[in-house]
Amino acid sequence: MSFRVAIIGAGPSGLAQLRAFEAAEKQGVELPEVVCFEKQADWGGMWNYTWRTGLDEYGEPVHASMYRYLWSNGPKEALEFADYSFEEHFGRPIPSYPPREVLWDYIVGRVKKGNLRRFIRFRSPVRDVAYDDASGKFTVTVRDLTNDHVYSEVFDYVVVASGHFSTPNVPDFPGLTKFPGRVLHAHDFRDAAEFAGKTVLCIGSSYSSEDIGTQCYKYGAKEILFSYRSKPMGFAFPEAFSEVPLLLKVEGKTAYFKDGISKDVDAIIICTGYQHHFPFLPDDLRLKTNNRLWPLGLYKGVVWEKNPKLLYLGMQDQYYTFNMFDAQAWFARDVMLGKVNLPSLEEMQADSQTYREKEESTISASEDIDFQCGYIRDLLGLTDYPDFKPEIMAEQFKEWKHHKEEDVLTYRHHSFRSAITRTMAPPLKTPWMQQLDDSLDAFLANN
Repeated sequence: MSFRVAIIGAGPSGLAQLRAFEAAEKQGVELPEVVCFEKQADWGGMWNYTWRTGLDEYGEPVHASMYRYLWSNGPKEALEFADYSFEEHFGRPIPSYPPREVLWDYIVGRVKKGNLRRFIRFRSPVRDVAYDDASGKFTVTVRDLTNDHVYSEVFDYVVVASGHFSTPNVPDFPGLTKFPGRVLHAHDFRDAAEFAGKTVLCIGSSYSSEDIGTQCYKYGAKEILFSYRSKPMGFAFPEAFSEVPLLLKVEGKTAYFKDGISKDVDAIIICTGYQHHFPFLPDDLRLKTNNRLWPLGLYKGVVWEKNPKLLYLGMQDQYYTFNMFDAQAWFARDVMLGKVNLPSLEEMQADSQTYREKEESTISASEDIDFQCGYIRDLLGLTDYPDFKPEIMAEQFKEWKHHKEEDVLTYRHHSFRSAITRTMAPPLKTPWMQQLDDSLDAFLANN
């Protein structure tokens, strides 16, 4: 084909896009010229672990928010690829909640089967994307970190797959500048063992706060406090955990909270989420949204309505992850290959507004899960991506939520059945709290 596609990012979303093109190629479709730009030295995106925080060796902001000892906080069966099961990758069933290195190995195992690395330019952060109305093309400017060289190339389509969990949202609180202990955002959290014997305050009441707090407790923290803005998580936490209202200020080591409670703490971890941040895009191409299930401006959650040659992957708040990115990537591929006839701008915006109204009508986590399930079902009807039974996974998500409410430290002991292979996962052989080695080799040897 005579056109070019730039993909920004080689994490799960960018790799899904490459896989989608590979699937078309196997069907005899002539592919466009595809170039994937990845700022890190390897593929896997957020699932890459690095000890670095702040800036990398090239002075670039560190992308990964991944920390040692992270385990999946949702059942792997609900994120399984339709065309590549965990059982196929590992040669046998494995427990439903694996650690990070196991998931990374699974993600890259699929793309290693093909010759997809040929499309990727590593250590190549995108600096600028400019669209020319006259030519109908994008000029993409990139920095080659290895050779310290900035260059530009022209493309017909751009796919933004750079994620939205790498630029932290960091509020300020009076007294933090003089706090004598450690203060950091979840983005810079790396090792729970650092907080052994300490009283840790986690600011935030979502997944990162809950998981980092329980990780710290697992590796020896004395006490964990969760500070919430609107409502507590409400889990049946052990005695060493407590939930308190919003932090107001810190004086010395003493943290003061909204309800008049005060508590001495040794460390403060700010778990207040991330920003959608695309510094390489101009205003007229840049998605501006908070983290929600339906950002406006994207037809079918993918196509930039004001310029359909720009596509975004993985920009929603997520229950589903890897397989939803696949469904989006297959749709994006078919848009670029001309297999999907896009409606008018007005019709695309009306469709997106319908999704937004459905999103705003949900009143529970179960309804949010059903909303995202319905969206994926709509996408699956538009392409030839295999049906991975998102309705089964929706029920697994609901069961997972129930397990967490029962015991936030033991929900990973439960097992789920794969919607792809129909095999039931084996249970963990050792309780999660006792599995202190999170490496791939240790997990596979012990489970």
